[in-house]
Amino acid sequence: MEDLNDGSPGHTAAEETRSPNIPRSDVRSERRVAAVSSTALPAARLTLPGVMDAEGRVDESRLRMYIFKNGGVCPSERGLVWRFLFGMYPCSSTALERSLLQEQMVVRYQVMKRKWQQFLPKAVRMHLNGTDAELVAAVRHFDQRQAQAQQQTQDQSEEVRDRLAFLELQAQILFERVTFDQEELREATRIIDKDVPRTNRDLSYYQEEGLGNLLVLRDILITYAAFHPEVNYAQGMNDLCSRFLEVLDSEVDTFWSFSCYMEKFSKDFRADGLHRKIELEAALLKELDPSLYAHLVSDSMESFTFCHRWLLLGFQREFEHSDALRLFEILSCDHLELISQQVDQARYQERLARNCSTEDHSDSQLQAINTDFTFELFICAAILLENRESLLRCRDDVQLIQFTSSLQGTLDLNSTLKKAEHHLYNYCKRCAWDYMNECCRADISTEEDFLYQLRSLLVLR
Repeated sequence: MEDLNDGSPGHTAAEETRSPNIPRSDVRSERRVAAVSSTALPAARLTLPGVMDAEGRVDESRLRMYIFKNGGVCPSERGLVWRFLFGMYPCSSTALERSLLQEQMVVRYQVMKRKWQQFLPKAVRMHLNGTDAELVAAVRHFDQRQAQAQQQTQDQSEEVRDRLAFLELQAQILFERVTFDQEELREATRIIDKDVPRTNRDLSYYQEEGLGNLLVLRDILITYAAFHPEVNYAQGMNDLCSRFLEVLDSEVDTFWSFSCYMEKFSKDFRADGLHRKIELEAALLKELDPSLYAHLVSDSMESFTFCHRWLLLGFQREFEHSDALRLFEILSCDHLELISQQVDQARYQERLARNCSTEDHSDSQLQAINTDFTFELFICAAILLENRESLLRCRDDVQLIQFTSSLQGTLDLNSTLKKAEHHLYNYCKRCAWDYMNECCRADISTEEDFLYQLRSLLVLR
């Protein structure tokens, strides 16, 4: 595995990402260590039109569609949006319910963190060799944050302390039977301690007192690995989790949002999951540009592993940092776009069942479309096709990796989105026409079938 730390529709993401209303970067004027929890956010309101009702419930379908059509959200709203987008806050929850939920999540995280710290007391603090002055400063800033958090706990009212004590008892019962594998957890901690200092410290989030956020990141990753042994820790998770920490600026909220994200995508950190994604990228490129595909799968270049970092980390290093955050937002909003389509699809299936026999239905299925082709694969394909001539000059895997590494931080998001949407549209249009031709040959084609297939193929899954 390589070192990870080194004519389309006119109403989609690329069109609106050129809006001047979205700043190029999200830079706070003063850096500090992330808070343990963001107590004020549960009652905060989104200003996105038509997304949140009077009691604070969020229309999930509208939120995700807004993100996609507008190319992300304003940096000032991003933290709250991500808490809904990635599932930390249920979209159906009211502001009052989220306040109670926030307390519960804080207590549960603290109980989980304390449990592994008691199990591996030597892992509570990162071991420093003294040669990295920034890490020494990071520990100092982190310790100051810890002392402030303890003082805030002591200043709580008796009513709050009683309520939190009850929640803590519940959490202790919940996690009482959780056991750890000492060797596995110790090894995960060792790798995390190696990777966390290699997280991109050039980001403004890790400047000055923000260096302490490296230690916050470390605690989140160890807690996740301890309570998700089936996933544990894999290289690259530090960069991914860092993205959540920077946006949410809260230890507890980052842990739960990152955990929700990993429920869907932890398979990408396993060899079989990543291999499947690379296979799909190769299959898509074969559809879009057979000659480039043939060159890349020649004897000297048997796989698309040079795309590994792109797909695993969502193109984190290939675009300017603020654009990379927006792209991650756009790619993450596509998973529930079928919400508004499911009723239409069910009705279509009912009509189909009434009008066609079982045999006719099976014969009329569209075989050419691959519904596993997600939008991130079209983003990757757009980058490859944009650099087609340079890729054709590469003669081995070393040259490929050198070339793709040279693209880091140089790509334009708006242009790439526009090209990806163009490839997606043309691919779906071609598949829809193939379906139409197949239906004509079977003498069952109708205008309704064609229009439904074209609309369904444009749904990103």
